[in-house]
Parts: sequence; C-alpha cells; structure tokens
Amino acid sequence: MQGAKSAAQTHQWFKLDNAGKIFPGQNNSKWSNIFRVSVSLESDVEKKTLETALKDTLKRFPCYAVRIRRGLFWYYLENLEGVYPPVMDDIKNPCHRVNFKENNRFLFRVYVYKNRISVEFFHALTDAYGATTFLLTLTAQYLRLFGADIPPKGMVFDINEKASKSELEDSFLRFANSKAKIKRSSDFVYHAKGERIGRHKINITTGYIDCAAFRKKAKEYGVTVTELSAAILLDIHYRKQLAENRKQKIVSIQIPVNLRNHFPSETLRNFSLCYNIKLDPNMGDYTFDEIVKHVAQSLRLQNNSKELNAMMTKNLALEKSIFMRIMPLFIKKTAIYTSFVLTGEKTVSALFSNVGIVTVPDEIKPFIKNVMLMTGPGILNGARLAAITYENTLAISFANIYKENDIEREFFTRIVKLGVHVKIESNRE
Repeated sequence: MQGAKSAAQTHQWFKLDNAGKIFPGQNNSKWSNIFRVSVSLESDVEKKTLETALKDTLKRFPCYAVRIRRGLFWYYLENLEGVYPPVMDDIKNPCHRVNFKENNRFLFRVYVYKNRISVEFFHALTDAYGATTFLLTLTAQYLRLFGADIPPKGMVFDINEKASKSELEDSFLRFANSKAKIKRSSDFVYHAKGERIGRHKINITTGYIDCAAFRKKAKEYGVTVTELSAAILLDIHYRKQLAENRKQKIVSIQIPVNLRNHFPSETLRNFSLCYNIKLDPNMGDYTFDEIVKHVAQSLRLQNNSKELNAMMTKNLALEKSIFMRIMPLFIKKTAIYTSFVLTGEKTVSALFSNVGIVTVPDEIKPFIKNVMLMTGPGILNGARLAAITYENTLAISFANIYKENDIEREFFTRIVKLGVHVKIESNRE
C-alpha cells in the first residue's frame, strides 16, 4: 500500500499513453474525439451534493485531474491542484469539441439533467472502461453523502485508497513485445451519407434492449452479442450500398477491443485497440447468415493476445522511432492533422464499441435505473454505435451527424423482428 501511495503522490505530470498521443493532433474547433457515459438514478440529482462527491472522487483518479500542455516534442498532462471541473446543466447536443482552455482546463466534463449524471471524456485521457469506472465511483460517493452504505467493488473504487502505479501506467509500453511484422490495410470504404445537421449538433438514438433475450438469439446463430450486432450493422450498410446502384466499395465496421481482457492490466488510461471487419461486395452476393459467420470468424481470428500484441507493437514502433522522437511537436501536430484530414474516417464505414457488462456492488443497484454509453459525432460516419450492459439491459446508442435516421431505424427494427423487446429514446425533434 505504501508503494501505491508514493506512486500516486510523485506524479506531477504524465506522458500521454501510446493511444492518447494522436488525439490532441486531431483536435480542432469543429471536432474532438470525445465520448460520454451516463447513469440514470431513481431520483433527481442534487447538483451541490454532486459537486462535493466530485471533489471526494477526483483525488482517487489523479490521471484525470490534469490539463494538457505542449512540450518540445510531445503533448503531456500536468496535474491540476485546488481546482475542479464545474458540474454543469446538461445540453441537448453532447460531445461537442474540446477547448483546452475551457472547463477549468480539465479534459473531462460533468453534466446533470434531472436524475441523470453524465461525464464526457477527451479520448487522450482514457477509454470507455476508465470513464465508466470513474462515473460509477462518483455515483457511489454521491449516494453515500445521502447515507447509502455502498462498499467498493467491481467498477466502484475505494476513494480512500491511493491510485496504484499499475493504474497510472501506459500498459502499451509494458505489454507490447511482439517480434511479428504485420502490415496495415487502409482501403477507402463505403459511407452512408445524407443531409448534415449543423455544426456541434448530433442526433442521438438509444435502444434499451432485453439483454437475455438478445443473447439467446445470438446463441442461436452461434455468435456473441457483439458479433450479432456488428453483423446487423454490416449487413445494413452492405444492402444500402447495393440499393444505390453505384460502384461497390468495401464496407468496414470498426470494433474497439478492451485489451484488459487479454493482458493483466489495471490501467485507468487508454488500453484498447480497434479491429476492422471488412466485406467486399465485389466478391459476390451475401446472405445475412453468411455475413454473421464472416463477422464472427474475422473477429475470432484476431481476438487473441498474439495478434493484439503484434498490433500494439506496430503502433508503438512509430512512437519509438528516432525520427518521431526528435521531430518537434509543431511538425508532429501538422503531420497528424494533415493525415487525419486526408484519411480520417475514410477507411471505416461504421463504428461499434461495446464496453461490456458493468460490474457494481449489489448495494448500489436499487439506486440505478440504467447506464448509457455514446461516442462523439463522426466526420463522415452517420452510424457510430456504442453499447453497455447494466443488469439485464443492453443500451445501444447511435450518434448521427445526418438528418436521415434510416440506419438506426433499420437496426432496431431488425432486433425487434428477432423477437427482442427494444425501448427507444432520442433527442430528435
């Protein structure tokens, strides 16, 4: 415990982890890589009490109590002391761009609307696992201030403990050691486009799904919930492109994977990679059953520690190269931004991120109605999905930059036709 204490106390600044290094270079006045996690309680939230709970909780997560600074060669994170992010009234269009000088310079935001607490994290700080852990720990502390007896367990951390060295580490550096040489594939793919809504606006549609019933249907296909969901999404894009009677491009679904499921990491920072599942319509006609098998086989081929280690090592090699290490930050930022403008989401048709099952102590369950995860808006993609499961409810949320809602409507209709109940909520007018 003493070692854990000293590890937390000695961190006055942090290097960005390997995944986080790219996001500041992509950031601009129109778009940021940001995502949101929300928890809805059984009663309305008192903002003042939440502010107190936030102060109590933040000290447990020193890697989030930071601002971003420019170094000579890289951005880095510097601790903020004696100041906290404001607890704000929620907004209709969440996940808008990040300005490093706003929000008391914090890289995450806290919102309240009636019975809902939401946090939005700039991806340079952490991934969905870290953000969800922070939100649930914050929620538990908020409820304790009203007398609830909630022990730390699962994704509810003990706020009286100090962050350990392993929680603050860059796990990419620790585990990436593959000798394999892999090639990157970056085909430009199909995008389902429409009429864009205004800047900093986003259409959100969330389906709350009976998880047990959906899992049962997935098992009938011999696949997981993630594989079936991704297959439905891929099939919708495949058939949408066919109906457009155009030159057929590859359709690609990007699926992030939590590396903590494959490597013994406790980090609260980024530790995830993305698979790209591709389907080439020029290979011939596909039935839905064939697409389900294709998605499952593609995922299972990649979803092992050896493949993932090779991907990690490939990413880390660029950061470690002498050329990148001596390149001044202003040149790196220009290169990253230019690359992002030229390619961006052009290699991905849609995104499906599934953080999995939320684990919490039984004592907190009577207070929580549901948990929701959503990505920020895309640049080209109208279909950016995020999923999270709490108890028997799987919440799948679409973030859409277009007025058209045919993809999300078709997605949830397909699930209903499987005999699975879906409750829909949306911010669309």
